Amino acid sequence: MTKTFLDKTYSTSGKEAMRELYDDWSESYDAEVGENGYATPKRMAEALKSQLADNSIPILDYGCGTGLSGAALRAAGFTSIDGMDPSSGMLEQCREKGIYRNLITLDLEKPLPIEPEAYQVIMAIGVISTGAGPASLMDTLIERLPKGGIFGLSLNDHALADPDYPEGINRLKAAGHKTLVEDYGTHLPGIDLKSMIYLFEKA
Repeated sequence: MTKTFLDKTYSTSGKEAMRELYDDWSESYDAEVGENGYATPKRMAEALKSQLADNSIPILDYGCGTGLSGAALRAAGFTSIDGMDPSSGMLEQCREKGIYRNLITLDLEKPLPIEPEAYQVIMAIGVISTGAGPASLMDTLIERLPKGGIFGLSLNDHALADPDYPEGINRLKAAGHKTLVEDYGTHLPGIDLKSMIYLFEKA
């Protein structure tokens, strides 16, 4: 019987425990989330396409996992995508796909290893959530963008039910960042989970 991990993602806590979970999950991740109809990467990529005319602008896919988000961005026509993730197992799956221009290993105990304004677009698809990226990550990532840059993120139902995450969204809005897209829809229909996707333009 194939070992499954999806049910563990919402109850695991701690940076090291999460990294180990995703390392263990890396080889079966695509199959398991695929079986559950993982839809958010395509929704996010299509939302970005609706707002961005230049497909060659460098994009950081933060928390790229096995590359499903990068594959969705590539399918939408984007050509300059860098991936970043703390899991070496996940990054190995990315390398095999050949989607990314560069792959960066993320050390969660150190500052974000990118210079301010290095990217015009940062996407965090399925990354900021209970048991994974904290709500404060929204502030960290949007700070790295230049004025007019685009920050995209998704919040699943678990995150939406945790006050920290809606409060994070409210902080972005209160700071004057323009909401380009805010859409609630399909995430993992196999487990009856939906997500809100957001695109913000940095003020």
